[in-house]
Amino acid sequence: MSNARDIIVRPLITEKTTSLMQDNKFTFVVRLTANKVEIRQAVEEIFKVRVLKVNTVRVLGKVKRMGKTQGKRADYKKAIITLAPGETIPFFEGVL
Repeated sequence: MSNARDIIVRPLITEKTTSLMQDNKFTFVVRLTANKVEIRQAVEEIFKVRVLKVNTVRVLGKVKRMGKTQGKRADYKKAIITLAPGETIPFFEGVL
């Protein structure tokens, strides 16, 4: 396993993910090659919490145009982490 901070890229904070926080679910953008076991170990190591479940979604980048030039946004993977009851991630405290 590589470094835990290399696996978790950044938290993903949107309206939908903020509403998921009420159910003790937190969302992160993770490295494309990371699997669920590595994600679980990285979150437990960094935030010192107990993870119950990890769901992953691979998001394909959109094709965008500017005039006649066409480009593509980068693909990314997001992980929805379900924590044990009573656990929380202090980083997200101000969001709720």
